[in-house]
Amino acid sequence: MHSLAFIFSITLTVFMSDNYTLLQRKYWIFDLDGTLTVAVHDFNAIRNELGIPAGQPILKTIESLPENESLALQQKLQDIEENLARNAKPAQGVKNLLEALHRRNYHLGILTLNSRENAWLTLEALDLADYFNEDLVIGRWCAEPKPSPKGIHRLLNHWKVDANEAIIVGDYLYDLQVGRAAEIGTIHVDPKGEFSWPELADIQVNSLAELADLLAEQS
Repeated sequence: MHSLAFIFSITLTVFMSDNYTLLQRKYWIFDLDGTLTVAVHDFNAIRNELGIPAGQPILKTIESLPENESLALQQKLQDIEENLARNAKPAQGVKNLLEALHRRNYHLGILTLNSRENAWLTLEALDLADYFNEDLVIGRWCAEPKPSPKGIHRLLNHWKVDANEAIIVGDYLYDLQVGRAAEIGTIHVDPKGEFSWPELADIQVNSLAELADLLAEQS
């Protein structure tokens, strides 16, 4: 029994050491909706409003349509998400975390499946825009959408840093997949505590408040 406890202690120590290393990375990329905000998107309802069959990927379906239809649905999606952006609510602990990163002179970017325009509107609505540079908000039309790593590569190229200097924070599978594809660190935020993709997450937290506490412990 004592040997098992010792092994567990060593394993936990190594895990925390890995956490420490990741949290010292100075280039942080955030997902937006459901990560910096309280999740409100009902994607099934959005598909229904756009006339997209259930289960079909929204962006890929829109892109596959003839140009006139595609442009019309792009605008309709923009309008739907603009309304959501104006009514966005901040995720628990978001401001404390961003302020802590700002004090450390960390560099922040956003990679979102939302449009850049709506992403910036969301940040303004949440009073978080001062923590970000609009040029470093990568929306769905700025680069091939997640889980493609091209958006992350664009940010890394802008910062002129390697993948092992960056980390992504997100609430969904695509955020973790894109992190793995780009070979950067991954943090999964899951308020439900289900953590459905543990093999893709380097760190798992229930909230940004918990992540801020973990960061503070490394000071």
